[in-house]
Amino acid sequence: MVVPVAFFGLFFGYPVVAIVARGLREDGRWNLTRAGEVLTDPLTLDVLGFTLGQAAASTALTLALALPGAYVFARLDFPGKRLLRAVVTVPFVLPTVVVGSAFLALLGRGGVLETVWGVRLDTGLWAILLAHVFFNYAVVVRTVGGLWAQLDPRQEEAARMLGASRPAAWLRVTLPALAPAVLAAALMVFLFTFTSFGVVQILGGSRYATLEVEIYRQTAQFLDLPTAAVLSCLQFAAVGVLLGVHAWTVRRRESALRLVDAARTARRPRGAGQWALLWSQLAVIAVLLLLPLAVLVERSLATPDGYGLLFYRALTAEPGTGSTFVVPAVEAVGNSLAYAAVATVIAVTVGGLAAAALTRRAGRLVRGFDALLMLPLGTSAVTVGFGFLIALDEPPLDLRSAWLLVPIAQALVGVPFVIRTMLPVLRAVDERLREAAAVLGASPLRAWREVDLPLVRRALAVAAGFAFAVSLGEFGATVFIARAGTPTLPVAVARLLGRAGELNYGQAMALSTILMLVCAVGLLALERARTHSSGEF
Repeated sequence: MVVPVAFFGLFFGYPVVAIVARGLREDGRWNLTRAGEVLTDPLTLDVLGFTLGQAAASTALTLALALPGAYVFARLDFPGKRLLRAVVTVPFVLPTVVVGSAFLALLGRGGVLETVWGVRLDTGLWAILLAHVFFNYAVVVRTVGGLWAQLDPRQEEAARMLGASRPAAWLRVTLPALAPAVLAAALMVFLFTFTSFGVVQILGGSRYATLEVEIYRQTAQFLDLPTAAVLSCLQFAAVGVLLGVHAWTVRRRESALRLVDAARTARRPRGAGQWALLWSQLAVIAVLLLLPLAVLVERSLATPDGYGLLFYRALTAEPGTGSTFVVPAVEAVGNSLAYAAVATVIAVTVGGLAAAALTRRAGRLVRGFDALLMLPLGTSAVTVGFGFLIALDEPPLDLRSAWLLVPIAQALVGVPFVIRTMLPVLRAVDERLREAAAVLGASPLRAWREVDLPLVRRALAVAAGFAFAVSLGEFGATVFIARAGTPTLPVAVARLLGRAGELNYGQAMALSTILMLVCAVGLLALERARTHSSGEF
């Protein structure tokens, strides 16, 4: 546990505390007067109200559309199911800036909706809500569907044999068993949308702002660190409460149910109702998930002279005068892959050690540590990125110009995914196998290599894949610390979208398409390695 604690203390706790202290301390003393002024400011209350409101609406809409999908993927067997499950996961690992770009191409000026029906939905609330559904559909399908597939259907069948109708049996038997998973999924969606940055930044315009966007504005545009620090503390407190409730639901789900092999519960659709449900979910996936991705590809190929590879070729051109790039934009692909590879090694090492420690120990302290490790998912990435700049700027930790800073920031986001993927598998390993190896004289390292590793290596591959994918898409912290000569893919997309001109927009679409394809290939590989016990992601 020493390595994970040291890593999070140094690269998460210290930068966050440093930026909060920088904002709330004056002349060496804490000054909380500013905190009271910010918290009672009508603008702060408006931002907080919008953040909570859009998160609640996004969560409700996502559950309404994705829960039927969770049933379809859990209990129905149909051709192409594994491929489709990988496809619906692609949006979740895409950077939010790419998701925003896709919906801008679909709903914005000159988008498909305006071209066909003359309607624009960008810079509006509906665009934000639909983008959040697009982004989080897979969270519900994987979290709820993973458990649903392993519930023993004989319990519901027994209730029906005792005289209960189908709806009554489902409400009294299946729904109570699923409730912790549904609550956990709702909390995760609420958490992701509560801290939404890229989507709201692109689609919300100047009219809408979440706490995360307001922290970015106060930090990067107005250089008002005290206000940003107070807003960060406010977001930190809200996220802490959410993660506490999430940890409680996860523990309840792990301890209360008897599960069966998921391969035994899926059947071919039977009856008009199941076929209608399957086709309705395929329609939802086609319209809400695949259409924005298809529009992204179409816009990357739509040049002024017809369809072609103009924008892709422009990515390799040397930047001209006034460009925000000092290298060809396509070099961002190589930068992202290299950074993500290093971040994956860090995340798997730290997350694997943390998961092993959580498996071997118990108690409130360990449960608190488990929840603490999830904090980077909900903490302002802007705060973390800016905290890196002001906290890690003096010897012996002067890392401002170090390339390693980017993969470290990306690994902070990847570690929670590694832990949540590895933990259920490690807890399933029979402790008696380790004890037998020890009795036979094996050292702890050899016992881990001979007992644990063969059982968890597929989950380890899945965890590494997810860490790699989320590292590719990390944007909030990287935008602060990536150097001009080595931008990552999301940073390069954001820079291109921030510049006027059709060529810049087309290149942004081309880079987004490349990133989408890289993520899709990785997720297809994950589906082949995935086991039914490979965690909640």
